[in-house]
Amino acid sequence: MRNLINIRIPGPLNTPLNEELWWVQVDKNDEICSLKPMLDRAEPSLKSEDWQGDLLSPRGVDLQINGGLGLSFTDFNVQQLPQLNELLDLLWSDGVEAIAPTLVSCSISSLRNSLMAFREARKQSSNRRCKLLGAHIEGPFLAPTFQGAHDPTQICLPSLHALNERIRGFEEEIALVTLAPELEGSTEVIRKLNELGILVSLGHSAANTEQCKAAFDLGVSMITHCFNAMPEINHREPGPVGVALLQDEIALGLIADGVHVHPNVALILHKLAANRLFLVSDALAPYGLQDKCFKWDQRFLYIEEGSCRLGDGTLAGTTCPLLNGCIKLAKWTGNPSSAIWAATVSPRLLFQKGKKIQEFFIGRSLKELLRWQFHLESNLLNWKPAE
Repeated sequence: MRNLINIRIPGPLNTPLNEELWWVQVDKNDEICSLKPMLDRAEPSLKSEDWQGDLLSPRGVDLQINGGLGLSFTDFNVQQLPQLNELLDLLWSDGVEAIAPTLVSCSISSLRNSLMAFREARKQSSNRRCKLLGAHIEGPFLAPTFQGAHDPTQICLPSLHALNERIRGFEEEIALVTLAPELEGSTEVIRKLNELGILVSLGHSAANTEQCKAAFDLGVSMITHCFNAMPEINHREPGPVGVALLQDEIALGLIADGVHVHPNVALILHKLAANRLFLVSDALAPYGLQDKCFKWDQRFLYIEEGSCRLGDGTLAGTTCPLLNGCIKLAKWTGNPSSAIWAATVSPRLLFQKGKKIQEFFIGRSLKELLRWQFHLESNLLNWKPAE
């Protein structure tokens, strides 16, 4: 039995660094069997390993990642399973436990072929390899004025017929759908997705205040990459993010690379709604490669310092690991605990509402978790496996 003391675990709020400390018992199989507060700060009687305030967390969960190592999830097929496993191994080494493979607007056949291939891929899940959650279908029910890097020829209006054409038979393979709720036909699609237990997120949307309120009342529960591909906050029209900030339950996705959203704006989001913030990488197929130019469908991505742009300058995504965003958010805010929460715990709670953070540790091998150190002088956060 190992006894680890003076551990901190992440939380969503702006808590000081002298927040509650915990002690952890690990059994002979290296699994956590007990996690308790050190209420009196006294060392337990067993021989102990002092973590000196380092943080313990689950690995990251990325709900918006489009590919990597040259593989695009939208064009995925079963012949590419070895390449996918290589990518999942890379993601595990980058501290990520699970992803929702994201499929952008594409043809019906491409979407269904990808969903079929991911169904097969999930059957090959193994320990110490990043796992596949249900897919994130981003499009095609998007506002043409906020299409971003999506192929405009694949965008269409929402309808139950269009939805069924794409997902019938694969409903259990899908975790999340991003759509523009102001489009005609979206109400029926949102209701159907809610019936199926699929999360619905507002994104690539021109929705005004009233349309956003109606969408959130209808069951849209989150926002895809806040501020990107949607109206800005304006003093006469708050836009999707402004409306969401006034709700109590709407989750806020953030690409924390410092390019998609300015660090000061990310800091504002954190100050106003740290408990609802979750980080995504928005990584594209060149993730894990050293390419500066990458052919993506029939277009080219130009990569500079982790940002991917089309030839016309449109921001398309990143090649940045999820936990890089966590490290940046911690530096901007000076609060490592809530930054870690946003990358590792918050996305889990979207699917496991009401679960206490302690439940993400009990029974887990320490080797599957992460240990974080934060340096006060520099606001730098780093991590390693918690072995």
